[in-house]
Amino acid sequence: MRALIYGSGAREHALAARLSAEGWAVGVAPGNAGIARRLICYPLDPGDIAASVQLARVSNVDLAVVGPEAPLISGLGDALRAAGIATFGPSAAAARIEGSKAFAKEVMAAVRIPTARHAVFEGVQIEAAREFARSLDHRVAVKADGIAAGKGVAIATNPRQVEAALESLLVRHAFGEASRRVVVEELLEGPEVSLMALCDGRRAVPLPPAHDYKRAFDGDLGPNTGGMGSVAPTARVSGPGGAEALCDLSIRPVLEELARRGAPFSGVLYAGLMLTPDGPKVLEYNCRFGDPETQSLIWALDGPLGEALLSVARGELSALDDRSLRPSGRTAVCVVVAATGYPEAPRTGDPIEGLEEVEELCDAVYTAGVALQGRTLVSSGGRVLSLVGVGDDVSVARERAYAGLPSLRLDALQIRRDIGLDP
Repeated sequence: MRALIYGSGAREHALAARLSAEGWAVGVAPGNAGIARRLICYPLDPGDIAASVQLARVSNVDLAVVGPEAPLISGLGDALRAAGIATFGPSAAAARIEGSKAFAKEVMAAVRIPTARHAVFEGVQIEAAREFARSLDHRVAVKADGIAAGKGVAIATNPRQVEAALESLLVRHAFGEASRRVVVEELLEGPEVSLMALCDGRRAVPLPPAHDYKRAFDGDLGPNTGGMGSVAPTARVSGPGGAEALCDLSIRPVLEELARRGAPFSGVLYAGLMLTPDGPKVLEYNCRFGDPETQSLIWALDGPLGEALLSVARGELSALDDRSLRPSGRTAVCVVVAATGYPEAPRTGDPIEGLEEVEELCDAVYTAGVALQGRTLVSSGGRVLSLVGVGDDVSVARERAYAGLPSLRLDALQIRRDIGLDP
């Protein structure tokens, strides 16, 4: 069986490595210099939809998997399916659940999914946005409506921070078109959970819940990032019944509503939830696998992941059981190695040495922001590596995830030392 995975990050590396280990012939487009050490990579931008479809055609693939959100929102899933290629990833209409936070809130309201009090504003409405923030005692999250690589959120707890957030997003459009409209919502409190479910347009099967770490520095301090680490499964949700309950709350109603609107969702639907004192509330939806949650999640699953993704692409999803994909009983911890200055201004071009030693000490190493400079692997982006440890419990897993760090030689690196320390 042949699979083509679109994307260039550690998430795509993790998926490609898993499918390759299951016996699939895997190509990655464009991949990165680290992935290319062991798998075929094609120098192609998934945003070029015509070229992406042509590559899948000439490669005669049995399954296309679209990793990042931007190509899905632009319609790559539609184009691949129109070409007769089995595709894991939603249509552009369904991917709008991530492409527009305002749309996601509209869908949540239609099916009464619990979420934060909120309102949507455009640039000319800045005074109305200020007034709404005042009504919430200036404790708000200001979110770019469009996609911003997981970074388009500013947290404010006082008037000065509210003003700075509105000025940055709504006036100066810090995230371009994505922030020409913003959602201002009450600041919820509690631990976060990432729930991903495989969906075939009609049915949803939840995967083991995970949790990630979005702030740049230890103790959940610093700016929001794309994610500095993850744990799967998370102890914040107990047992398979807990995952099913969260799926009933946050995933299945959205699946039904999108189908009702003529946009059935096929792929993986991700709900970011906060476990508040008033019960779970949805923070956001993603139309793809989370990053860095995927890097740990695949180790919390036994069975043929490739077959499960193909069954979704064919619209034939059935319940995961002992004969197919199932929880492994193991816990995995992912620690992201980022470049100094991430997320605002990551330093790049630094040689990466000792990677082979790190791979021997951790259970897996997935590459993201890396490139070749001559014959030397160098940092080329904000998140450089994902180090994964696996164990019978979270303490063993985190010990293995961090075990390789002393062998890693990278001058400008930034990590969190507290991944997996909280429940």
